[in-house]
Amino acid sequence: MSNNPSHTSRFTVCKFGGSSVAAADNWPLIAEHVQTLLADGRQVIVVVSALKGITDLLEAQTRSETRQPADKACTEIHQRHQALLKALGLPADLLDKELAVLGELLDMDRSEDDPARDAQIVGMGELLSSRLATASLTARGIPAERFDSREILVSQANARRSRKTEYLSAECRTAPDPNVQKRLAGMQPVLVMPGFIAANAAGETVLLGRGGSDTSATLIAALLGADHVQIFSDVPGLFTADPRHIPAARLLKLVSYREAQELAAMGARALHPRSLIPAAEHGIELHMKQTTRPDIEGTRITPDAREHGAQVKAIVQRKGITLISLEDIGMWQQVGFLADAFAVFRDMGLSVDQVSTSESNVTLTLDPGANVTDARTLSELERRLSRLCKVDILPDCATVSLVGLGIRTILHRLGPALEVFEQRRIYQVSQAANDLNLTFVVDARHADRLVQQLHQQVIPGGVGGDSVFGPTWEQLFRRDAETRPTPPWWKEQREQLLERLTDHDSAYVYSLACVRSACARLKSMQSVDRVLYSMKANSHPDILRTVVEAGLGIECVSTAEAEHALDSVDGLDPSAMLLTPNFIPRSEYRRALELGMRLTIDNLHILEQWGSDFAGRELFLRLDPGSGLGHHKLVRTAGSHSKFGIPLSELDRVQRLADAHDIRIVGLHAHTGSGILHADNWHRSLETLGEAARQLGEVEVINLGGGLGVPDRSDGQPLDITALDGGLARLRQQLSQPVEIWIEPGRYVVSEAGVLLARVTQTKGKGEVRYIGVATGMNSLIRPALYGAWHEIVNLTRIDETGDQVYNVVGPICETGDILGLDRLLPECREGDVMLIANTGAYGAAMASNYNLRAPATELVID
Repeated sequence: MSNNPSHTSRFTVCKFGGSSVAAADNWPLIAEHVQTLLADGRQVIVVVSALKGITDLLEAQTRSETRQPADKACTEIHQRHQALLKALGLPADLLDKELAVLGELLDMDRSEDDPARDAQIVGMGELLSSRLATASLTARGIPAERFDSREILVSQANARRSRKTEYLSAECRTAPDPNVQKRLAGMQPVLVMPGFIAANAAGETVLLGRGGSDTSATLIAALLGADHVQIFSDVPGLFTADPRHIPAARLLKLVSYREAQELAAMGARALHPRSLIPAAEHGIELHMKQTTRPDIEGTRITPDAREHGAQVKAIVQRKGITLISLEDIGMWQQVGFLADAFAVFRDMGLSVDQVSTSESNVTLTLDPGANVTDARTLSELERRLSRLCKVDILPDCATVSLVGLGIRTILHRLGPALEVFEQRRIYQVSQAANDLNLTFVVDARHADRLVQQLHQQVIPGGVGGDSVFGPTWEQLFRRDAETRPTPPWWKEQREQLLERLTDHDSAYVYSLACVRSACARLKSMQSVDRVLYSMKANSHPDILRTVVEAGLGIECVSTAEAEHALDSVDGLDPSAMLLTPNFIPRSEYRRALELGMRLTIDNLHILEQWGSDFAGRELFLRLDPGSGLGHHKLVRTAGSHSKFGIPLSELDRVQRLADAHDIRIVGLHAHTGSGILHADNWHRSLETLGEAARQLGEVEVINLGGGLGVPDRSDGQPLDITALDGGLARLRQQLSQPVEIWIEPGRYVVSEAGVLLARVTQTKGKGEVRYIGVATGMNSLIRPALYGAWHEIVNLTRIDETGDQVYNVVGPICETGDILGLDRLLPECREGDVMLIANTGAYGAAMASNYNLRAPATELVID
């Protein structure tokens, strides 16, 4: 309730975001909601954002490096609004006045920075949308009129803030105002106001910062003494992570002001952090809802929320963070150094976000949401700070934060989860004084993957049932997700798969057509001269024959694998194979030489002790580029904690040993890990190996290894083969000598081609936890237990039924870790149903065992 005890406001404030107002289909829903509030006797204040994307276009016009010709920008903005006017059946000339004003602003001379003019330009989006919104509601019979929020929202000047910040990220403070309440009560029952904008004391337009329409709504609610604000957007509330990237993210149903403020400040984009200030000061409840799904309960942010025990509520990230390092040995015990440094930030109107100190270094961050951090500003900041110390500025960083109550008290429980940072550079770690977050500053390109890994390990699974955690995004929108345009092969061949399992309780089934498709994508790369299949991923004879027929060579890690391939594929030439072993006995090398195979060595011991065996031969050298990547520490195959490869620092020694035995090093190889989905990994490897090739001189082949990743989910974003190919082609032109480029993928070729089918043997419930037992487990598929790997699991028997139950899927092996999938949303499962575990063509059967004397799943082929 409002803190004003003598007044119960009849005002309800509803804010609709850019995605909500930009879609014509949403306006009947918006009108229906407003009608419901009117029927309850409420006076409704509708606050609107600019149409989605319009603010970005307008902001681009204020920056010289992104500015378009004025007529082109006006045309694009005009067309966006005209299309919506037409779809809503509104007059085409409705917005002519506002568009004319925008045209005049964009035609002005903008050779010099003018934040006052920039605020006018950027704020035009809300003036356009509020005019349109008023007409749309009126056309539906709703008594609405437009009211300019600048008449009641006035910013407060702050001498410590820069002029640019005062215009583009202004501060407003409001309190219940009977005069404003009386004035608005005498107007139409529905008032439509532009969000994001306010006025300063001089009456000029100022902006409330990006995402400021949320703040507009809570400021207006405080003025009106309203007891709650409804915020409508394209998501139903706050989640434990960004649900668009992590479908297992859970809806947060009830959150305190403190937690919501921390979530918003640390990167939860569904809510602007400033909007919480007036809400908390005046006891205003916020209710976050989704415009297109009003049936979902959403998130309530309320003073009545009980603060539960120590618990991580969400994993969030902020990109665009600027990291600033101040270093000087002379700052040790120097009185006033920090005061002098922070005076620079104060004088430039920059708000410091996070700070960490040591005897000779101060590292801090700037949040773009609170600061204007363009190149010119940062250059001036560096110039001023350089008078005090050495300055390094890193503009492309991100924060990854674990947010929740009592973080300090549960650090011991978080320890295992923090292993995800093992192979990432951490620039700063900070633990909030309010004990609400633990934050890491990292390279922006790593943030998405780190959030995904942390969420999987820290956030509890389940279906809700408590007052804090609600359903997952997947539960709420599973039906929408299932409309993906290209279903996986196993969905199209469901009947054939069920038929193949008739005589089995469990089986791997491989689609050779899917294998051929993967091979064709790899062979299409113009920058790659040769593709080898890493057969350790799956050595099934039909798969070996298929990849060789598709034009791939064979890479193996043992002579047993080599002999199996030669036995399985007629006419396979041993000289077309590559052996890349690790710590094998001398006898295996001798056997490989007898077979006539190419060899890779990755240890100086081989040349030092057995060099005479390779006299006069050509060898490949496996190098350690110094760092490894991958979805789990046990699949990272580079770095000091990996057993693979020769350090780059030992190249000179290798060359001396090779010369002593008349050995030619004709190939260089590096393999940094598995499951990598960003192309720049191989670009970096080519740069590293290219430099090593220049040093050795006789290198003819650079083998970039494998590790090409496959998305966990069938609707996930795949590795961009085109980007990989293009990057390699550009880098190849820069090499100092002509070489062939090879790659040796395994999982990429076969993972999606394989599924594991297993019949349900039993079901079980223990309290709120439900289990599905299937006919095979970690004896057939050890990756979930060994790596924590995630595999999509569906009930193939009931694939068309909606998932409404959450199960743990487990096998029959006598181990606690015999878990194939945790917290999976599935239809009600029964004994005899066939479960399908996807993406199991690689490292499934190849790593199977007879543990508990249970035979692993048999292997079948579909062609």
